[in-house]
Amino acid sequence: MNHLAAKLLLLALPALPLSCSADPDAKTDKPQAAKSAVAPPDTSSALKDYFLFPIQPGKPNLLAASMGELRPNHFHGGLDIKTNGGVDLPVYAAADGYISRMKQSSFGYGNVLYITHPNGLTTVYGHLNHFRGPVAQEMLRRQYEKRSYELELFFEPNQFPVKRGDIVALSGNTGGSAGPHLHWEVRDAKDNQLNPLQWGGFSEIQDHVAPTVVGMAVEPLSIDARVQGRFEKRLFTPVGKAGTGFSVADTIPAYGTVGLLLQAFDRFDNAWNKNGLYKVDVQVNGQPLYGHVINGIGFPDETRVVNQHIDYEYLMSARRTFEKLWVDDGNDLPIYHTGPSKGKLRVEPGKIYDVEMRLQDAYGNTTPLHVVLRGVPADYWQTRSATVRKPTLRYDVLRNILRVTVDDTTRQAPNLTLLRGDRQLQLKPSYTDQSRTVYLYDLRAGLPEYLRFPGIANDQRFDRVAAIPAGEEQLFANNLVNVIFAPRTNYDTLYLQTGFKDKTWTIQNPRTPIQHAMRVTLKPAEPVTDKAHAAAYLIRGGTASWAGGQWDGELLSFNTRNYGQFRILTDTIPPSARLISRAGGLVFKVSDNLSGLASYQLEIGGRFRLLRYENKNATLFTERGDTLGPALRGPARLRLTDQAGNERVINLQL
Repeated sequence: MNHLAAKLLLLALPALPLSCSADPDAKTDKPQAAKSAVAPPDTSSALKDYFLFPIQPGKPNLLAASMGELRPNHFHGGLDIKTNGGVDLPVYAAADGYISRMKQSSFGYGNVLYITHPNGLTTVYGHLNHFRGPVAQEMLRRQYEKRSYELELFFEPNQFPVKRGDIVALSGNTGGSAGPHLHWEVRDAKDNQLNPLQWGGFSEIQDHVAPTVVGMAVEPLSIDARVQGRFEKRLFTPVGKAGTGFSVADTIPAYGTVGLLLQAFDRFDNAWNKNGLYKVDVQVNGQPLYGHVINGIGFPDETRVVNQHIDYEYLMSARRTFEKLWVDDGNDLPIYHTGPSKGKLRVEPGKIYDVEMRLQDAYGNTTPLHVVLRGVPADYWQTRSATVRKPTLRYDVLRNILRVTVDDTTRQAPNLTLLRGDRQLQLKPSYTDQSRTVYLYDLRAGLPEYLRFPGIANDQRFDRVAAIPAGEEQLFANNLVNVIFAPRTNYDTLYLQTGFKDKTWTIQNPRTPIQHAMRVTLKPAEPVTDKAHAAAYLIRGGTASWAGGQWDGELLSFNTRNYGQFRILTDTIPPSARLISRAGGLVFKVSDNLSGLASYQLEIGGRFRLLRYENKNATLFTERGDTLGPALRGPARLRLTDQAGNERVINLQL
C-alpha cells in the first residue's frame, strides 16, 4: 500500500479527524500572535558616543556575556560586564536622565536600577550590591514603611535626576547572578532589549576574534525527507579556523524538505569565556536562504521564544545547543529575514546545493562555514546485521511524524499495523538499517491507539492521548487530570502524553518547550487529609520544586510553565535558621525541608529591622548602611514562614 492510500484509509476512521500533509508549510495551527516590532537601531553618530561605559569607563574591560546569548528559557538581554571577580565597584549613569524604577529582590536581576534618558531609551543596571544617592534612602524608607525587603518602586521624571557619570550604585552579585558582574541593558520605550554594541561598540571592550564553529546538523522536516538516507537529525563536526573558515569535508546526501542547524560561539579579546553570535546569514548556490541579527528582543514576551529558536528537545536530552537556521512554527520573533520557505531547504534528486553560512559578531568579525548537500532519492534500502535479535519495538514523535523503530532479523521486513478501534492501517517499512526497520506515519491523519508487529506477542499502546493545536485555548480532561492550554502555551501542535503512577502525574515531558502558562487540575486517587499544607510539586531528578495550587473540594489547581512529572506533597515542617555571624551585622543561614521560604521578619526590642535575603546561598543578613532600624542588641525575634504556611519563631538575645 502506498503512502497516499494509507492516509486515505486512516482518514476514514471516525476518531481520527485531522487532515494529513507531508508539506511542513501546509500546517494551519501556528499561533498568530502579533509581533512586537523592535524598532530599527539608530546608527547615527549622535548615539555612537551617547552612552558612557558604566563600569571603569575609559579603562580596558571584559564581558562575561554578550547580547542575545542563548540561555535557559530566554535570550540574554544585555551585556554582562566583569568586575574583577569582586563587588562594590562604582556603577556610573551612562547618560543624563532620571531614575525611573528600582527593585530589590533575591531573584532575577536582584537589586536593579532603571535610568530613563531624554532620547526615550532606558538603561538597566542589574545584580547591584547597593544603591547610591538620595534614591537609596528613599528605597530604605519605603522598605520600612512596607516592612519588606522585596520591593519595587517607580518614580516621576523630576524626582531623582542624574547626570552622565554620576555614581548611582555599587556592583554586586545579587539575584540570579552566578558570579560578580554588572548586567547592563539598553531598552526602548516599548521595553525591547536592544544590543548596546550595535552603535559601534565601546573602546573599553576590544574584539578582533571571529566566531568559532563547533558543529552543524541537517534535519528532515517532512515525512519524505532523508539525511544520509535516514529520517533523523545528522550531526557533523566541521574543521577549520575562526576567521579563515570551516567546512564539512564530505558531501551530505539528502532529500526533501530539510533544515540546517548550527552550534557556534564567539570570544572577545583576552577572554576565554564563550559568548553568543550577533548575526548569521545562509546562502545556497549564491542565493539568500536565511538570516538573523540580534539587535533587539521584546521583553518579556519574546525572550522565551528562544526555546523555539533553538532545538530545545536536543538541548534537554543531549545538553548541546543548536540554533535552527529556519523560522519554525510558533516562532514570531522579528529578528529574521527569509523568503517564503522561511529558511527551509527543499532538496531535489540529482541537484547540488552549495551552502555557505556566515557567522558574525557585533564588531564585524566574520567566519564562513561551507557545506555541500547532494540530492539523493528516498528509496527503500536495507542493511543486515548478523546479530540475532528478538523483535522489539520503540517509537518517538518528531514534529508531526511518528517514527517507529523495530529490531528484527527477518529477511524481508514485514508491515507495521496501526490500530484504532476496529480499524487497521498497514505501514510499509521506509528503510532497514542494521536489522532495525524504520516506519513513518504522519500523525495529522489521526492518532492510533495501538501498534502491532509480527513476532511481538502484545500490541503496544500509543501513549499520545490527544492532538492539542496551538493558537487557541484548548481543554483536555480525563479521570486523572484537567489541563487548560492558553493560546500560546505551545509553539506548535502538541501530541499530549499523560499518565499516573506511584502517586505521580505525568503531563508531557520536560523536553517539550512551553511558552505561556497552562492551568492544571490534579484529581487525587485518594483523599488528601491535610489540604492546608498540601500542594503540587514539580519533580525533576528526584528533586521537588514548589508549584503551589488552590484546593476546590478534592481537586488541586495550579498554573505552570513546565511539562513533566507532578506530585501532591504535604509539608508540615517549618523553616529553620541559625545565626552564623555577628561581625559587622547579623547573618543567618536558612533552610527548609520542602516548600521553600516564603517570608521572614526580624524584630529587635519589638521594632522591625530590615533583613536582606539571598536565595542562592540561603542567607538572611542585616545591612550596614541601615540608618532606620534599631541597634543590633537586646531581645530579638526572627519569624520565618514557608510556602506551605508553616511558621517558626526563633527568640534571640543579641
